[in-house]
Amino acid sequence: MINFVCLVLHNKRSAQFKKYLFIYLFIYFLFSPSVNYKVTGRDSLVFLVDASKEMFIKGEDGEPSNFDITMQCVRSVYTSKIISSHRDLVALVFYGTEKSKNPRNSFKHVYVYHDLDEPGAKRVQDVEALRGERGARLAADTMGSGEVSLGDALWCCSNLYSDIKLRLSHKRLMIFTCMDQPHGGDSTKDRQARTKAGDLKETGVVIDLMHLMKPGGFDVSLFFCDIVSPPEDESELGLQVEPCGKLDDLQKRVQAKQQKKRAMARVNLCLGEGMNVAVGVYANAVTARKPSAIRLYRETNEPVHSKTRTFHTQTGSLLLPSETRKAQVYGNRQIVMEKDEVDTIKKFYDPEIFLIGFKPMEKLKLHHHIRPSVLLYPEEQQVTGSSCVFAALLKKCTEKKVFAVCRYTPRRNYPPRFVALVPQREEVDESNVQVTPPGFNAIFLPFADDIRKLDTPQFPTASDVQVDKMKEIITKMRFKYRSDAFENPVIQQHYRNLEALALDMLAPESIEDFIMPKVEQIDRRLGPLVDEFKELVYPASYNPDSKPAAKRKTGQSRIHLTNSDPSRFIPWATIALVFIKETGIRVCNKDADLQ
Repeated sequence: MINFVCLVLHNKRSAQFKKYLFIYLFIYFLFSPSVNYKVTGRDSLVFLVDASKEMFIKGEDGEPSNFDITMQCVRSVYTSKIISSHRDLVALVFYGTEKSKNPRNSFKHVYVYHDLDEPGAKRVQDVEALRGERGARLAADTMGSGEVSLGDALWCCSNLYSDIKLRLSHKRLMIFTCMDQPHGGDSTKDRQARTKAGDLKETGVVIDLMHLMKPGGFDVSLFFCDIVSPPEDESELGLQVEPCGKLDDLQKRVQAKQQKKRAMARVNLCLGEGMNVAVGVYANAVTARKPSAIRLYRETNEPVHSKTRTFHTQTGSLLLPSETRKAQVYGNRQIVMEKDEVDTIKKFYDPEIFLIGFKPMEKLKLHHHIRPSVLLYPEEQQVTGSSCVFAALLKKCTEKKVFAVCRYTPRRNYPPRFVALVPQREEVDESNVQVTPPGFNAIFLPFADDIRKLDTPQFPTASDVQVDKMKEIITKMRFKYRSDAFENPVIQQHYRNLEALALDMLAPESIEDFIMPKVEQIDRRLGPLVDEFKELVYPASYNPDSKPAAKRKTGQSRIHLTNSDPSRFIPWATIALVFIKETGIRVCNKDADLQ
């Protein structure tokens, strides 16, 4: 087809035919399933919350209502968006209300509380006002509860997306409800809702259901199984059967859905000649840091953008990038190189992961882990069949207990690194939420220069009784470690202070420092083991709370020796006497001074 197009383009007498040909090519590439375009832009998220009376019913023993749990979850997402990705768009829409408020006022019982816009402090305050009993009264006065028409609510959300002129990379809509039959069996409204949900899916909107607990259980097969979008890929969390009854479960599901997974790089995993598998490189964990300071212009309080320009030292004229050179002094001689020459020197290989071989897992040591690992996951859209080959390789490496040694070049003009691809199986929790994704963990292997030998000092060897006692203590102190269970208290306090400043709070919320040891719990677990270990290791007069003895400022020093264990001084008695004679140190014990 390409040769035919070139032939037509060179024919000057086929101008009208060219016009129709370009239209045909545009339609072909637009709707061709084999062509995939990666769209960059902002993420968008719409919360569609049921405001019917059933949502405001409190649980047993004074537990918060489903509406209160939903508002807490929405507030959590708002604050996390402000911190992590403040340019994303978020909206809050209620359906099943008595009053109506939407851009065109053409939908009854639909109340648009927040349009699609960037989250801010004012929106967080609005959501905060809807929490608790006072929030329930405010919602009743502002919106009320009325008839339910999910089709009109979905249509209103579609208009919210169509009114946005910005480029959106990902569009997601979350429905929060505790009613598995929102229309009470009305087939006409059910059909309208299914039709509008299908229209939203065709425009690229992903619809998710966050169903909440209700008496009698929630049956998703009655209605919402036709509304919710299917998983985008194998790593996407599908429709959950069990409803959410607690805030933590709801926040986990929302977080798993609304966080868009972005690859650090997309490269080919070369398994052999002509055998390439497309994989995406994802970061497993990123160190949380305080945001960098932003320079502001003091008169307008607007951000200042800095620019760097290079000037000639003698003439003061502005130098263009093509007029600059790079130099390196080698052998008392300055070697001048062009920018293209420097880029050529830096280039080793094209971006890829090249398979070298396999090693048993016993060969991989703990000290080989020198930096955070990355996760490899197949990209089926890049190369067809990558998921099948990747899954087969993952299965065989797991069964044979081996890891793959590869050469990893993440991007051009970047030095290669050797990595160990360790297989990892998928793990899910009780709510079927993915805890550990499947794939290969790429562990960066050290070079020979990264490992050095240390001359460790020699210490007295502990006895078997002391070692056994410490083993008992370690066994009592063991627990299942989770990295997400320990938050950085400094960063948490920093964001609490910013939140209090932005929301005009009297004082920031208090944080719990999970790094501090729980002394009472440790004492209950260990019991008398600590005192028994002290008796075995430390002398009877040992007091850890006592202050160290002050250093003597006189010319002569005094060494105090105890008679508790005279045998320990016998091996070095001769050396001590020679040392005493040469230095003139005065030695004494508790009873008398010895010259």
